[in-house]
Amino acid sequence: MAPMGGAGPRPEMRVQTGGKMGSKKEPVKLSSGPKEISMRWEDLDRENCSLARTLSVVGDRWTLMVLRECFLGQRRFEQFEGRLGIARHVLADRLKKLTEAGVLARTAYQERPRREEYRLTEKGRDLHAAMLALIQWGDKYMAGEEGPPIERVHKACGHVMETVPVCSECGEPVSAHDVTVRAGPGAGEDTLPRTAHGR
Repeated sequence: MAPMGGAGPRPEMRVQTGGKMGSKKEPVKLSSGPKEISMRWEDLDRENCSLARTLSVVGDRWTLMVLRECFLGQRRFEQFEGRLGIARHVLADRLKKLTEAGVLARTAYQERPRREEYRLTEKGRDLHAAMLALIQWGDKYMAGEEGPPIERVHKACGHVMETVPVCSECGEPVSAHDVTVRAGPGAGEDTLPRTAHGR
C-alpha cells in the first residue's frame, strides 16, 4: 500500500476484474458489469463505500504505525519520531491529517513555551478493534518462530487475550462464512457487484 501525502503526485493503482494489478500511475479500474468505474486514490473519501472512506483516513503505512504508537500510549511528536524513525515532515503530515479527520486531538501539556501532544479521540479509540484484528493477523501469519512480539492482557481477568468477532444481536462468534451482505440504506447503484454471493 502506497503512502498518502508527501512530495510529488499521489500514487494510483489499477485493478481490473479477472486481471492483474498494473501500473501504480493509473487510476483504479473497477468493473461491476457492463460499465467500468475509474477511481483515484485521492478520491476514496467520496466513494460510496465505508471501507474506501476509511482507507482515505488510515490507509497508509505510516498512518497505521502512528496509530500503533498512540495505542501504546505515545502522545508527543518526539516520542513518535524516536520510536518510528520517521522523517519529521512525513510525521507532521500524518499527524495533521489524523487531527483534521478527528482521529487525534491536539492538547496542550505545557503553556510556557506552549507544547502540545496528540490524544486519541472517541473516533480514534473506535479504531482499536480494527487495529487489534490487523495485529492478530500479523501475530498468526507474520511473527517469527519466537512468537508475537507483544501480548495483550485483558485487565479484568488478567489473561492473554485474542479478539473474537461476535454477532451484536445473538452473541455467537462469526467468521466470513457466517456473514452475508445486502444493500444498506445508503447503498447506490454500484455498491455491490452484480455477481455478489452471500457466503
